[in-house]
Amino acid sequence: MLEINPGLILWTILTFVIVLVVLRMTAWKPLLAALAAREEKIRSSLEEAERARAESQRLLEENKRQQTQAEAQAQKILAEGRAMGERLKAEIVEHAQASSQHMIEQAKAEIQREKEQALVQLRTEVADLAIQVAGKVLDAELDAAKHRTLVDTTIRNLSKAASS
Repeated sequence: MLEINPGLILWTILTFVIVLVVLRMTAWKPLLAALAAREEKIRSSLEEAERARAESQRLLEENKRQQTQAEAQAQKILAEGRAMGERLKAEIVEHAQASSQHMIEQAKAEIQREKEQALVQLRTEVADLAIQVAGKVLDAELDAAKHRTLVDTTIRNLSKAASS
């Protein structure tokens, strides 16, 4: 088995060369074409993957930019809402204060009117009582109109003296 046989070596080499020539003529070009096609497919896949990566990076940056803009706009809307709320609050408080001040002034005017009316009524009653007392004291009826004028003048003088 380990003998060297020159004829076998010659036929083996000759068979190898023939197979090599036949393969070169029939299979070599399709194999090279398949390898070239596969190489081109791998290259185009790598380029497409790079383009997809670049596009996804661009979209990510665009998304971040839009998110930042949306957050800024939301903060702006919130600030405007707060400012509007403060303005409305101030307007409501101002309106309430004006309304309460108006009500206080009306109440004061009403109190003053009531006071004046009570004073007029009191003067009238005092004058009537004074006339009755004077009439009883003098046992004579004085002219009511003259007596009322006299009493009113006296009461006014007393009011002025009390005011001063």
